[in-house]
Amino acid sequence: MLIDDNYFMKIALRLAAKGRGMTSPNPMVGSVIMKNGKVIAQDFHRKAGTPHAEVLALKKAGAKALGATLYVNLEPCCHTNKRTPPCTAAIIKSGISKVVVAMIDPNPLVSGQGLRLLKKAGIECSVNVMENEARQLNEAFIKYVTTSEPFVILKTAQSLDGKIATASGESQWITGASARAHVHRIRNESDAIIVGIGTVLKDNPSLDCRIKGGLNPYRIILDSGLKIPLDARVLRHNDGRTIIVSSTKADKARRSAIRNLGHTVITARLKSGKIDLKHLMQQLASMGIMSIVIEGGSQINASAFAAKIVDKVMIYIAPKIIGGSDAIGWIGGKSPSHLADAIELKGLNIKKLGEDILLQGYTR
Repeated sequence: MLIDDNYFMKIALRLAAKGRGMTSPNPMVGSVIMKNGKVIAQDFHRKAGTPHAEVLALKKAGAKALGATLYVNLEPCCHTNKRTPPCTAAIIKSGISKVVVAMIDPNPLVSGQGLRLLKKAGIECSVNVMENEARQLNEAFIKYVTTSEPFVILKTAQSLDGKIATASGESQWITGASARAHVHRIRNESDAIIVGIGTVLKDNPSLDCRIKGGLNPYRIILDSGLKIPLDARVLRHNDGRTIIVSSTKADKARRSAIRNLGHTVITARLKSGKIDLKHLMQQLASMGIMSIVIEGGSQINASAFAAKIVDKVMIYIAPKIIGGSDAIGWIGGKSPSHLADAIELKGLNIKKLGEDILLQGYTR
């Protein structure tokens, strides 16, 4: 019987994607068990600390797993430095005869060792089936485990001529309802949002996720001088997921007042008088934050590019022309002297959201 591995791997990838926004700091993983050309069991990882996709699917398959093929979008884990048992042991015990994997686990604790254990047990292994799709699905996890830094998306909403606000500062709403709904989907899938104190003082945002059943990300405010009003909407949340990033020069009494409201205040390193974003990423990663969306203004956008922390850019473009050299562009700072120094985006794709357009691309 001719078996199309891609067909069953696509199912595993679709299952894995159901865990978006729920599994961090774990990867999204889906698993399919096939026998005689038919799916006999399937499942996906739902949340860190709960059973992995392979174990859930094997439990459903039961004795039928004997001699079957298991498809999984990430190499099965083999280490014990976590809250759940290694998947390789369960696979070997089940009697699975073949394992098809989309990609090797980049986690140094696994990275090929899981497959070696399976092969040693006499299980046939096939690798790199739909690897590119698997890498894109878990792009945040891959960066996090290989660099100990979060995957950073820079998001902006702008007019056709690249403006994020009029000269008077008016910016709500440049894009339409469909684009704004999509932003909340991205918030639901990310661990944290970053904005500057300027955005808080101007717009007084809540920075929550307005998807039914969605999760609120960490709300990170860059506020070296602790200028944030104590009645700001972002401080009204009582979920312990608001983080204010200050400097050593910030007023100690004000720091205590914010902490007394149930929020976290961390001290960041300064570089040229501004928060050192590169170092901040390392601080946030040590707190278990794997993915971040920057929703700042033109100056924070410029600082993020200068610090080389941006991995992906998402530009929501409305069919509007604001005009005027005094209107605010989406990225500030100084322009490069040469076009060769411009930031190039790779892997660009375009999506229509109502009347707006979403451009997405990678910086590296």
